[in-house]
Amino acid sequence: MATSSSFKTHQLSFSRVIDAYSSHENEVQAYLNSCKIDNSEFEVYLRCFKYEEILELWAKSKSDKIYQLLKTYDLCGFSGVLGPKRAQGDYQIPEGFYHIDRFNPKSAFHLSLGINYPNTSDKILSNKQKPGGDIFIHGGCQTIGCMPVSDEWIEELYVYCVEARNSGQENIPVHVFPFKMDFENTLTIQGVYPELESEFAFWDDIRPGYIFFEMNRTLSKVQFNADGSHIFK
Repeated sequence: MATSSSFKTHQLSFSRVIDAYSSHENEVQAYLNSCKIDNSEFEVYLRCFKYEEILELWAKSKSDKIYQLLKTYDLCGFSGVLGPKRAQGDYQIPEGFYHIDRFNPKSAFHLSLGINYPNTSDKILSNKQKPGGDIFIHGGCQTIGCMPVSDEWIEELYVYCVEARNSGQENIPVHVFPFKMDFENTLTIQGVYPELESEFAFWDDIRPGYIFFEMNRTLSKVQFNADGSHIFK
């Protein structure tokens, strides 16, 4: 794998990242090769489902259009309920369309990848003064609104993301859904959780982003209306 990037070089100046590479680099490279993904120029996409308590890792060569599912990680901790995060201290895992905006090699939770919550929609729909923040995918299994996958698996995921960033991917998308939003499952969840009726309109608003990827295995461009609703192109 390429080692010339100043970003990767900086990451490898931290002991936990060195350990993660020592444990997982060869396996990551071999797995990308087995999937015929160019490990010198590839992109990753992360998709989380709260109800199923899983985080998926998808990847593709930069020259390809279609993503492949590489890994599915179990969330080993969970807080809050189904529905988006709307205020600091509500313990909710956000729902919506984000990207990784921070790599933290000295996290209190071993290693962590921060997402850009609150996004544009959240800033409109959430508490204006205190929407909350500091949402991460991280190690360990404790959480008050983040997505923990254990120390072992955050090491592997961190290597994948550093390598993607190293190969030129500036924006690593992270999409967080309340559940797998096919039509039948949506009706089932709405039937099981009638007390969450106030969230149904929001779920209907983000559902096209899920459907588009399911149908095409590519990502829709996401934009936002002035009322915080989503536009998919």
